Amino acid sequence: MILVTVGTQYPFDRLVSAVDEWAGRTATRPEVLAQVGAGRADHPNIKCVRLLDGTRYAEAVESARLVVAHAGAGSVLAALDHGVPVIVMPRDHRRGEHRDDHQYQTARQLEKMGLVVVAWSEAELSDLIEHALSGSCRRAAARSGRGAELIQYLRSYLSEVLVEKAK
Repeated sequence: MILVTVGTQYPFDRLVSAVDEWAGRTATRPEVLAQVGAGRADHPNIKCVRLLDGTRYAEAVESARLVVAHAGAGSVLAALDHGVPVIVMPRDHRRGEHRDDHQYQTARQLEKMGLVVVAWSEAELSDLIEHALSGSCRRAAARSGRGAELIQYLRSYLSEVLVEKAK
């Protein structure tokens, strides 16, 4: 199963639609579960739910072969904690997907750290999903300490942001 998650604050129909289009084109018809939050829930090729409670979300992550997500820390941490490969696509504030472009910064840093693969556009997403499912992207070592590395990065990043805002 592939889990698509966009968080709960803002819709991210561009990401969910790109996965839906991929799922409709692929011959294998993979099982895809998308937590769409406030976004569209009428995608024809994937199962969409508005919100998964904590238990159902953890179960979905644990059983996923791949997580495709916005560049939100919670989504990435959950996948890393369960050793599931992650593809992120950052939200674009110019398209009204978020209030600023912090997800671009987060995605760049997570990619640099080797924690995620980043789809910088919808056009890249299909190939990245195919590559991840081909077996060349094995399940990450669960609880390998990569989550701790991400938490430390986030603490440092937030400290810098808060210091800048205080000036």
